[in-house]
Amino acid sequence: MKRWLAIFWISLVSIGAQESALSLTELYQQGEDHFFAGRFKEALASWDAEIARMPSRDPYHWQRGLAYYYAGEFEKGVKQFERHQKVNGNDVENAVWHFLCAVKQQGGSIEKARKSLIPIQGDTRIPMKEVHDLFAGKGTVEEVLKAAEQAASPLYRRNQLCYAHLYLGLYFEALGKKKKSLEHLKKAAVDFRMDHYMGKVAQVHFKVRGPGGTE
Repeated sequence: MKRWLAIFWISLVSIGAQESALSLTELYQQGEDHFFAGRFKEALASWDAEIARMPSRDPYHWQRGLAYYYAGEFEKGVKQFERHQKVNGNDVENAVWHFLCAVKQQGGSIEKARKSLIPIQGDTRIPMKEVHDLFAGKGTVEEVLKAAEQAASPLYRRNQLCYAHLYLGLYFEALGKKKKSLEHLKKAAVDFRMDHYMGKVAQVHFKVRGPGGTE
């Protein structure tokens, strides 16, 4: 037993030494690599180390909020998105992820989470207004999709539909409708695949929640 404890502590010291040798940029990138590989707790460990070195980074670190959601640390997620709201006040996505964590934190109560849905003004990205209305209980799935279909070019349309289906998938996940959720997430991750950050979030979500996933 003592031998195994010694090995365990040596491993911890080694990991700590490796992290301390990394720059802030490297710690962030390490966390991002873990996140997109579906290793959410490891992503949090890297990003926690990053923030420990530069605490002023914390309120800007919405990526850590996403990792909290997937790691099942919903209360921490709620607080992370509340801190982010103070430095980024017109982002519908922040309000939605705060809502998603709040639903889980409150035992699946959509009604309670809607009472604390962060109001957002000024997010002009399509279809973010319709997404916010949907989560607020004032809009419909059809309105989100109709808005996303309107675009000046095929690339813009693809991007808008990627976002639309990502948030529709998350909406149905909050409602506990797994099959419906995965139908939309597949469209975001595969049919309208985009390789920017939130496009990759859709892909990792479908990977871990979908057929053959780890959850």
